[in-house]
Amino acid sequence: MKPLVQLLHFGYHQAMSCIFPVAIFGTLALSSVIQIPFLYRYDAILLVLLAVQYLMYRSGLETRDEIKVICIFHVIGLVLEMYKVWMGSWSYPEPGYTKLFGVPLYSGFMYASVASFMCQIWRRLRMDMTGWPGFASSVLLGGAIYINFFTHHFIPDFRWWLTALVFIVFRKTWIIYRVRLTTYRMPLTLAFIIVGFFIWTAENIATFFNGWKYPDQHDSWQLVSFSKISSWFLLVIISVIIVAQLKYVKANRKL
Repeated sequence: MKPLVQLLHFGYHQAMSCIFPVAIFGTLALSSVIQIPFLYRYDAILLVLLAVQYLMYRSGLETRDEIKVICIFHVIGLVLEMYKVWMGSWSYPEPGYTKLFGVPLYSGFMYASVASFMCQIWRRLRMDMTGWPGFASSVLLGGAIYINFFTHHFIPDFRWWLTALVFIVFRKTWIIYRVRLTTYRMPLTLAFIIVGFFIWTAENIATFFNGWKYPDQHDSWQLVSFSKISSWFLLVIISVIIVAQLKYVKANRKL
């Protein structure tokens, strides 16, 4: 009976941590079948997501510090989106007043939703880490991963080399999390893989509802390439590095 109770508590906290991501995909789904008069779809999505963030903050579901982290991710994601759209990696074909360089401003929230989940689950499961490689190693690796998203269009893609470095640098790092009175742990790299897979699944949902389109999806929807899992795996690493560093700075501790 105890394992079932633990699983239910774990599932509850996971579900509560996914409120903002679910709001995004729910909005994408509804806006694909419901038109708001005199308002473009991309603009309507942005207004809804801003309202959701405001309500989450006012209700106490997210703290002021978590909102700051989400804003950081929004900017990081928006810059990457603008670059990728410019390079033709994907596109946002619908019109909108809130588009900047071909990218609707709501798109940054899709990256921010990863940060929202990270912050929420960290707090709800009272997470901690052991064997963190340190500020310099983690930040340099995270920076290299982010830069590679830009540079691989012009120079060789170092994705797999960086992936190998992830397993080397974080080989001793474990996530400690708590469900009720019981403490569990798992290798951080395994968590990267799991979250990356679920984001890839969410990406398939988003493209199905025309959140954006890859070049091979313009005529008809197709499953997003499995290679994108590696991209999300690497992006999750950047998310964890930023969230972990900010959490520990807030607590006046060193990783």
